[in-house]
Amino acid sequence: MNGAEYLLFILMLSVFLGFELINKVPATLHTPLMSGANAVSGITAVGAVALAGSGEGDLAQWLGAGAVALASINVVGGYLVTDRMLGFFKKREN
Repeated sequence: MNGAEYLLFILMLSVFLGFELINKVPATLHTPLMSGANAVSGITAVGAVALAGSGEGDLAQWLGAGAVALASINVVGGYLVTDRMLGFFKKREN
């Protein structure tokens, strides 16, 4: 098995495992898991910044810049969704 086949296998395995795990999560745990996912996206953003600034070449810089943009969208969107979900548990004042 060469490197590309190995990476494709890892990708397929992680997609399947992620799908199975998300389907098994009860609704009460979605908010804490969103916060954890935001932390992982933050780590992704740091890695993307390192890739974009590595100076390895144009392709690495473009991929790094794209990864920074996508990770930033994911982090901000995740926090907005988490904030909205937590708003459902706040008591309303009349």
